[in-house]
Amino acid sequence: MSARINIARPASGGYSPDPHGFANSRPSAGYRAANPDDPIEKLRAFARQVEDYSDIYSQPLKPHLPAIGRFLIVGTFLEDSWRITTQWGDQLWYLQRHRHFPWGLSHLFLIINVLTMLVGSGAVITKRHTEYAVGGLLGVVVIQAFGYGLIFDLNFFLRNLSVIGGLLMVFSDSMLTRKKLFAGLPSLSENDRKKYFLLAGRVLLIFLFIGFILRGEWSIARLFVSIIGLAACVMVAVGFKAKWSAAFLVVTLSAFNVFINNWWSVHSAHPQRDFLKYDFFQTLSIVGGLILLVNMGPGGLSVDEKKKTY
Repeated sequence: MSARINIARPASGGYSPDPHGFANSRPSAGYRAANPDDPIEKLRAFARQVEDYSDIYSQPLKPHLPAIGRFLIVGTFLEDSWRITTQWGDQLWYLQRHRHFPWGLSHLFLIINVLTMLVGSGAVITKRHTEYAVGGLLGVVVIQAFGYGLIFDLNFFLRNLSVIGGLLMVFSDSMLTRKKLFAGLPSLSENDRKKYFLLAGRVLLIFLFIGFILRGEWSIARLFVSIIGLAACVMVAVGFKAKWSAAFLVVTLSAFNVFINNWWSVHSAHPQRDFLKYDFFQTLSIVGGLILLVNMGPGGLSVDEKKKTY
C-alpha cells in the first residue's frame, strides 16, 4: 500500500509551491554583479591590468631590489664621508670658525663621522650586523644636525626625517634574520616589531616630498606633480596600494633628482655644486627606502593588510 501525502491547498483551491511560507517575497539585497560599464569598475579593471603587467615584467628585477635599495640608502653617507675627507681643511675651518669647536675636538668629530659612515654603510650593504650599523648611521644624522647647526633648517630637517625612514626600512628588512633583538621586550613578537618599524619608516619616507612641495617657485606643472605626489605620499603613509604608490614616487623622485639636482652640470668651483650634490645623494637614499618598501610591502599596520583580513 503506497504512502499517502497530504498537500495543503490554498483557500482558492490552487496549488501552492510553498505551503509552509518559507519563501521571501521581498527582493534580495545581497551581492550584485558589478556593472562593467561603470567608470569606477573600468578604472579598477585598468588598475588590475597594470598591476598584472607590472608583476610580469618586473620579475627579473625583484631578486635584486633589496640590494639596490640598501646601496642607495647609504649613498648619502658614502658621499658625505668622501666629501669630508677631500675637503678636510674646509670642514675644520667651518667647525672651528663658525661652530666654535676647539682644536682637536673638531678633528675628533670629523674622524668619528667618517669612520662611522664608512663602517656602517659597508655593514648595511653586506647585511652584517645591520641593527648596529643602522644605529650608528642614525647617530651620525643626529650629531651632524647639531654639529653643523642645521637642526632648525626646515628643508634639512625634513630630508633627514626621510633618511631616517630609509634606515628604518633597512632595519625592518633585517629583522626576520635577527631574532635576538629586543630580548627585554617579550610582549612583542618579531612580526609585531617589524610592523611598527615599517609603519614608522613609511611615514618618515614621505617628508622629503613634503619638503619639495614647500620650497621652490610654483608653476602649473609643479602644482600638478605636487598634487599627484602628495596623494601618493598619503597612500604610502596609510598603506593603501603602498607598493604601487611607492613605485610612482620612485619614478617621480628619480626624474626630479636628475633634472633638478644635476650637480655634474655645475662647474667644480661653483659653491652651488656641493649643495646640489648633497641633495642628489640624499634623494637617492629616500628612493632606496621606497624601493625596499616596494619589495617588502607596507606591513601589518596598513590598509592593504586589513583588506586581506576582511
